[in-house]
Amino acid sequence: MTSVNTNYGALVALQSLNQTGRELAEVQNRVNTGLKVASAKDNGAVFAIAEGQRARVASLGAVMDGIDRASSVIDVGLSAGEAIGDILKQLKEKAVAAQANDLSQDQRNALQADFNALRNQIDQIANAATFNGSNLVNGTNVGAGNAFTVLTSDIGGTGGSYSLTGATLTDADSQPYSVNAQLDTATGLTFSANTELRFSITSADGSTTTTLNVNVTATDTIQSFIDSVAEQTGGRVSVNFNAVTGAMSLRSNEAFRVEYYDGATLTDDTGVFGAGAAGAVMTGSAAVAGDNQLTVSGFDFRLGVTGQALANLTSTLNISSAAGGATASDAIDAALTALNRDLATMAAQSKALDVQKNFLGKLSDSIEAGIGNLVDADLAKESARLQALQVKQQLGAQALSIANSAPSIVLSFFR
Repeated sequence: MTSVNTNYGALVALQSLNQTGRELAEVQNRVNTGLKVASAKDNGAVFAIAEGQRARVASLGAVMDGIDRASSVIDVGLSAGEAIGDILKQLKEKAVAAQANDLSQDQRNALQADFNALRNQIDQIANAATFNGSNLVNGTNVGAGNAFTVLTSDIGGTGGSYSLTGATLTDADSQPYSVNAQLDTATGLTFSANTELRFSITSADGSTTTTLNVNVTATDTIQSFIDSVAEQTGGRVSVNFNAVTGAMSLRSNEAFRVEYYDGATLTDDTGVFGAGAAGAVMTGSAAVAGDNQLTVSGFDFRLGVTGQALANLTSTLNISSAAGGATASDAIDAALTALNRDLATMAAQSKALDVQKNFLGKLSDSIEAGIGNLVDADLAKESARLQALQVKQQLGAQALSIANSAPSIVLSFFR
């Protein structure tokens, strides 16, 4: 039927053209932003995961900034300790020289004056070794309640965090493993060829429980296992691996349990995480305060402080006699030994922070890569689709024009 009131062909063409316009706008937005999921309306579930992981990356960045500041505090302390060590060596030289029997009193007095001048610099150096208000070598961070702590992870500590302690990964010589070691070569793990960890994560209000599966192979590296858990649980569970001690644990801000599936039987993995009986379900327990922190040792390198490295190096030391020089020499030897011991402790803590920062950097990069996999657009694909839709839009406009002109044929009936 031919009608001038209803042009069905034009309506269909218009609907098709409108749909093409919507698709074209969507593709143009992907090309402009480089994202296939730019907002919640694009894909609500993926957007929520991506936003959560972006917050995690920001948290990791803040933790790494804190580690950088702490490393700077330790470095300043180490520099001060090394400078004090150099002064002690010079004091040792003066004390040994004072033990000679052929010195005149004037010469001894000159040695004493040099000795006092050098010794007085020690407290000045210790008090000046401050970075961002923190000083590790002047006694500020010595004693209960004065500890200098560094946040080493964005997960853990107080505030409803949960953890599950796992194996300490070592090699055949009982040395800690690096993140590049394969799971099947690390002593303390029982991963089979194809393992599946099943996480049941309960929401904070207890209303919902989500089950997430993490696939692991025995030849995976520790780093790839860390990445898999973070990616496949959407960041809700993470693996904390200490490359210094080899200790591994699972962390989450939500209550969780984990089961081990070896391809045939679903059981508790007693060889990796937890120590429950076979067939039991492991439940993450509330983390203890401070389990995501490193306490950096504080010292007091000032003169004559009881219990500290330079306790015996006091203002009463006098090298104006041979006997005094011998006494001072013994005191300086003891001070050097204690100072080097304390500096070694500080250097080890600095190294631990470097290792942790390196791990957090790799973890952050892995999470960002995972976010990219979720939300980034394939621009080559979108470019091809954009061209196709532009052609389709032009054809749709032509079709609509033709459909709109169809009713004019009615005029020929009345000629």
